[in-house]
Amino acid sequence: MIRCLSFLSTALILPVSGGAALQIISLDFDPGQTKVEFKLGATLHTVEGTFALKRGRINYDPDTGKATGELVVDATSGQSGNDSRDRNMHRTVIESERFPEIVFRPDRVEGTIAPQGRSQVQLHGTFTIHGADHEMTVPVDIENGDGKFTATAHFQIPYVKWGMKSPSTFLLRVSDKVELTVRAAPRMLLISL
Repeated sequence: MIRCLSFLSTALILPVSGGAALQIISLDFDPGQTKVEFKLGATLHTVEGTFALKRGRINYDPDTGKATGELVVDATSGQSGNDSRDRNMHRTVIESERFPEIVFRPDRVEGTIAPQGRSQVQLHGTFTIHGADHEMTVPVDIENGDGKFTATAHFQIPYVKWGMKSPSTFLLRVSDKVELTVRAAPRMLLISL
């Protein structure tokens, strides 16, 4: 099985005989195999928490770099381990009742995914949060080998600049940017053409 997956991941990246390349790689993201973590700096401590992925699939053409699909996060699932703080986050910052999904829709990949080992690519697309679209590029570290494919993205969201309310108070100052880290082990599939 591991040999088969390793062969498949190599075949998806490298040209096939006759000079024609296999065109579409599809990455299926399992919510149970994907972690969405956030960190928010504050004057007294750093707030850490998680969100749950609802669904995700990215289709990628290695010849052109074109990407389609979406990663959908359940905004209502956000939790930091403090009920009072979480209620405030949901009611006044991300307003998850009004905006229950956070979505990233890629449109292109810059860089090359190595058939084995590590590589880094830039995933460009539209990030939708709090009812508004924002163009952004996300760096993604990829580990490909031994039948496993993992991807890690680490980036900042300037949530205050993007129209969300800061949870800062007179005594507690909070950063105006939140750090997100997404760790995933998507299943790689070949879409036959």
